[in-house]
Amino acid sequence: MNMDKRNYKLINETFRLFCILFFVYSCANKGPGPTGGPKDETPPRVMKSVPENGSMNFTKKEILVDFDENISLEKVTEEVVVSPPQQKAPDIRSFGKRLIVTFEDTLESGTTYTIDFGNAIVDLNEKNPLSNYSFSFSTGGDIDTLSVSGILINAEDLNPVSGTIVGIYAEHHDSVFTRKPFLRIGKTDANGYFTINNIKAGSYQIFALGDNNRDYYFQAGEGLAMYDSLIVPTVEMVEHRDTTWTDSLTIDTIRVYERAHYYPDDLLLRFFKENKKRQYFTKAERLRPEMFTLYFNTTLSELPRIEPLNFDWDSTKYILQTNPTLDTLNYWITDTLVSKIDSMQMVMTYFKTDSIFQLEETSDTLTIAMRKRNIRVKPSKEKETPKIEPLEFKTNVAGTFEIYNPVTIFSSEPLLAYDTSMVVLSEKVDTLLKPLPYEWVVTDSTNMRFSIHHTWEPEKSYVLDIDSAAFLSIYQKVNDRYSGTFKIRSLDEYSELKIELVNYDERAVIQLLDSKDKPVRSLPADPKQTVFKHLKPTDYYIRMFIDENGNGKWDTGDFTTRRQPEDVFYYPHKLTLKANFEFTETWDHLAIPLLEQKPLEILKDVNKKQ
Repeated sequence: MNMDKRNYKLINETFRLFCILFFVYSCANKGPGPTGGPKDETPPRVMKSVPENGSMNFTKKEILVDFDENISLEKVTEEVVVSPPQQKAPDIRSFGKRLIVTFEDTLESGTTYTIDFGNAIVDLNEKNPLSNYSFSFSTGGDIDTLSVSGILINAEDLNPVSGTIVGIYAEHHDSVFTRKPFLRIGKTDANGYFTINNIKAGSYQIFALGDNNRDYYFQAGEGLAMYDSLIVPTVEMVEHRDTTWTDSLTIDTIRVYERAHYYPDDLLLRFFKENKKRQYFTKAERLRPEMFTLYFNTTLSELPRIEPLNFDWDSTKYILQTNPTLDTLNYWITDTLVSKIDSMQMVMTYFKTDSIFQLEETSDTLTIAMRKRNIRVKPSKEKETPKIEPLEFKTNVAGTFEIYNPVTIFSSEPLLAYDTSMVVLSEKVDTLLKPLPYEWVVTDSTNMRFSIHHTWEPEKSYVLDIDSAAFLSIYQKVNDRYSGTFKIRSLDEYSELKIELVNYDERAVIQLLDSKDKPVRSLPADPKQTVFKHLKPTDYYIRMFIDENGNGKWDTGDFTTRRQPEDVFYYPHKLTLKANFEFTETWDHLAIPLLEQKPLEILKDVNKKQ
């Protein structure tokens, strides 16, 4: 009994001592605890596969690849490319350390298959990607080993084009691109770089394709790039040297070995979209009683015909206003009886493109109702005289005015008449106004847009006076009186840029670009100097295109006629212009390789959402 008490006391004292030590340790250990060591930045490593990478005579539909750690898959649809292209995408999944690929399509005999995983395979915890892992096998006794590579850029602005299919055909006629899937494919990365692997010896056509419906051949409306000549893949053993240094000055060993180098490896494809869009009607709208608008998705090949159902309609009862792209048609109704109809019913006959991109005539029955606005009317005991609204118009007159701009006038309705003697332009001299001559230009067929041209003098002030009733609209509205004062900028506030071309091309057009790569000015190249006057002091870039057809604008390519897009070049530096300075730049657009021309500040991936 005494022994049991002593044992119990010893156990109790030991337990108390343990609790005290634990408490002291807990109080002392206020650090963050174990950190787990350095962060894992190592991608998964392949341990084995069934079959082995590069196997021949493999006809099963399932591939197993084991890694040294647990993996997961990301963006499989975007990253993984299977060649030859499959109509039914393989089932690709991960389970623990294993990657499983199951083909859904029938495997063709005597064919080399390639699966490029891109950056789809990552480790489970840190998401480190196994970059550009590729697996290949052959269903026959030989495995094809040749490859070609290059870069895909956007033809108009030389930006890289990512995530786009590039493929080859063994057939040498153009029509194969429009009726048959590619023989073998690759996909461009974020820099536009592509490689097509495991190609059989031979000669091939090569195309890029913005494959909207993933059928792997071209259909009208999709973006494309085409190479002007056949490519012949080859391989050459190239000697390489690896140098090991004892220190920064002493060489330890030099290892010489040979490595296979595949050609061509510098293909340059210029991506473009044809100037072809499906033509169709989008909607009709009537925001005011005297006008309705028809909207189309692209430039019309021919104006529609309108057959009225509940009103009279001929060329004397309306004025047609079109926009520059001929896809928006405003019909101004001149007949008051027609404008009072709440819902206009008509049959519109027009051309739209069919499923094979051919124009066909079609007819739609339209009911265009007046959109009613909710207007709260205050009750009034006395009968008020209806207020006659004046004709509204706008001008671009502002306090500070650019020396190169004309004054513009925009009427809210087509004009029936106008009196330019009631439009007075004057120079402000002290407190006096000196009337000036000007050129009045009608810039719209519906008499809604006008411009006033005069040679402005720097730092001088001008006044535009428009008397009341100078403008009369087709709805018998007249304008109120208007007066606007503006002052021309000083020449000291502008910059001037002169560009001298070393290799002058009479077809060249030079564009001045802003920091967003958008054209600000455009001039035909001059054999001596192309001069951009009156520029705002800021950052600019320079682009040039070769205007093959002389229409003054850059033209895209056309697959049917095998016409490439017009050539584009970039001046390789940003220009920072300062006020009251003249700058002269000498440019040899052929001196620097095309891929090295565009300044990095405005270089961006075309397909990346900005």
